[in-house]
Amino acid sequence: MTTALISIFCPDRTGLVAAIAGRLFDLGADLGDTSFAVLGAGAEFTTVCELPGGTDPAEIEADLKRLPALADANVTVRPFRLDPVHGPTGRVTHRVSVSGADRPGLIARLCEAFVEFRANIVRLSSERAPGPRGGQYVVQFAVSIPPESASACLATVSNTAQGLQLTCHWEKA
Repeated sequence: MTTALISIFCPDRTGLVAAIAGRLFDLGADLGDTSFAVLGAGAEFTTVCELPGGTDPAEIEADLKRLPALADANVTVRPFRLDPVHGPTGRVTHRVSVSGADRPGLIARLCEAFVEFRANIVRLSSERAPGPRGGQYVVQFAVSIPPESASACLATVSNTAQGLQLTCHWEKA
C-alpha cells in the first residue's frame, strides 16, 4: 500500500464529493482522514488515503483530472510521508462556536486563547452568513483540550469572544 495525500480545488458544483469519492473507490483507494469545504464559489476536497500496492500517485492524479466533474480543477496526488493516523491531540474533545459581527483579527485572538492552554485545533471553519446589518460571521472549532485545562480554556475563549462582542457556545464532543 502507498499512502497518498490527494488535494483538489475547483469551482463548487452539486455531486462533486460523490464523483470524487466514487472514482477513488473504483481505483481501489481507501479513504482515511478526509475534508470537504465550500470556499467562496470554490470547493476543496482533501484526503489521506491508501492506494493499492504498486499504484503510481501520478496515474491517480491523471485519472482524476479526466473526470468531467473536475474540469478546471487543480488536482495533486503525492506521497504522504507522515503517520496517516492522528495521535491523541487529534481527538476532538470539544466543539466551540463563536458568532457575531466580523472583526479584524478575531480568528487570531481566539486561536491564541487555545494555545495558552495547550489545546490543539483539529478542525476550523468560518463563514460569512448574509443578514441584516452586514450579516453574521460564524467560526466553528473542533478542538482537543487537555482535561486539566478544559474549564479554564473554555472560560478564556468565551471571555475573549465577549470582549470582541461575539457570542460563544461550546459542547463536549
